[in-house]
Order: sequence, then structure tokens, then C-alpha cells
Amino acid sequence: MRLKLYRAASMPEAMASIRADLGAEALILGSRRISGGIEVSAALEPALEEVPEPRFRREAALAWHRVPAPLDRLLAVGSLEEGLRRSLTFAELPLAPGNEPLLFAGPPGAGKTLAVARLATRLVMAGSAPMVVTTDTRRAGATEQLAAFTRLLGLKLAVAGHPLTLGRALAERAAGASVLIDSPGADPFDPVQQDELAALAATAGATIVLVLPAGLDPDEATDLAEAFARVGASLLLPTRLDIVGRLGGVLAAAHAGPLALTEAGIGPGAADGLTALTAAFLAERLQRAGRNGDLLP
Repeated sequence: MRLKLYRAASMPEAMASIRADLGAEALILGSRRISGGIEVSAALEPALEEVPEPRFRREAALAWHRVPAPLDRLLAVGSLEEGLRRSLTFAELPLAPGNEPLLFAGPPGAGKTLAVARLATRLVMAGSAPMVVTTDTRRAGATEQLAAFTRLLGLKLAVAGHPLTLGRALAERAAGASVLIDSPGADPFDPVQQDELAALAATAGATIVLVLPAGLDPDEATDLAEAFARVGASLLLPTRLDIVGRLGGVLAAAHAGPLALTEAGIGPGAADGLTALTAAFLAERLQRAGRNGDLLP
């Protein structure tokens, strides 16, 4: 704090001197009459400087999350939020009536069926009736699992295990209805399964959403994202963010695809188990480490 004492013949004269010397932000601390005029004490608080994010904190956070080196370098400039926004793509799921169908693809057990159920629940709660289709006729219980959700929502589940039957099912699509398609767990490195997934997407004219569990090794996530992108995936919906601490695999997949980050699974609920993924959300999570989500010092 800068403190000064001013003497003048009058208060207006003293104030003029203070403003000329300390500026309009000066604080008047006190005044008293003296022989020949007035004495005023004034002070100026120093401007608060923005404290930059400590470099060691960011390095420690990104290292704990296993962020791959190429992306780590891109996040080194500016704030984490700015770096994420600059380095990755973020997009809303195109759920509006009349949009292309969404086909949810991914490795076995990634959470595709639950993601479809959650989005169907959201649309029904918003007052619309989406068309829900499953093409997973191979996994035991897959159809029954999704059918249980659609019955609760008052929706009919269409079952189509082949591109031809999928085409017939989609011909029954109500005008303007959103379409959510659950697909079988796929090995994107198997040419036969690649062709099957591509044929389903082509028949439906669908946008492919890759559903990938968080917590994967970043290199493994990179390989999977690149392989599904070659089949046509353009969007990424990571799951299990409620139980996974490290986000390196999610960031690696989004960057490698490249795939636009959309929403993320954050809990078991059907109505509230998804949240929008934003640069701000990820930046906040990246600054935390450890199973308790402790803020790095």
C-alpha cells in the first residue's frame, strides 16, 4: 500500500492534489484541521496481479492423468481450458428431430446400450418419441436389456441384426423422429467386423458415435479411436467418468481420431447419467489427481 500525507488550504485543493498524484482509486484514510488549512492522509492499494498457474502444477496434473506427449505439448500454452479448446473439438450430440440417425459403436462392454437408454430417456422426458433400434442380436440378453428400458419409456424397440432388416425398420420411422441405434460390441481391427459396422451405418445414413470407457491406457485408446474413425466414427462419448480418475485415455482418443467430444457417462442413472463435455469441465478435472479428486498444490 502506498501511503501519503497531503496539506492544503482546503479540502477541494487537497483532493485535487491526491487525484493528481494517486489517481481516482485513492482511498482517503483521514483528515484533520491544521494551522493554515487541512491535512489529509490517503493511500493507494497496489493493483492485484493475476497469478499465473504454476508450471509445476500443470506438469504434475498432466503427468498423473497420463496425457500423451504430443497433446501435453499443445496444452502447455495458455490456460488448460484454452489449450483444450484449441487442441480438441467439442460438439453437441445431434439429437434434434429430423437429424441423421445416431449409431453407437464401440468395443464390447463400453456402455453403448446404457448410453442409448439414457438418451432415449432424455428425449422422452423432453416430450418426443425417438425410434430406438438394436442391431445387437448376437450378445445374450442384449435385446432384452434395451427392451426393458424402452418398455418403461413407452417406446417400441426395433430389432434389426442385418443391414437389410435395418433398412426395413427405418422405413417405419415416424416423420421427424430422432433415431438411436445400438450396435454390437465390435473389434475395429477385424476386417469382417469393420465391414459389418460400416454397412449398418451406410444403410441407416447414420452418424457414428464411438462409446469408449474412460481409464484405458492412452496408447490403447489411441489405437481404438483411430480404428473406429477409419470405419466412420466422428463423435466420442466416453463412459465411467464417475469411477475413473485418469483422463489421459479420453484425451488421447479424442485427439487421435480426431473425434469431437460430446457427452460423458458420469453415473448410473438413466435420467441424469450423462453430462455435456466442455473444455471447462475437462480443465477442472485435469487439475485434480488421486482417487479422492484432490486439487494439486
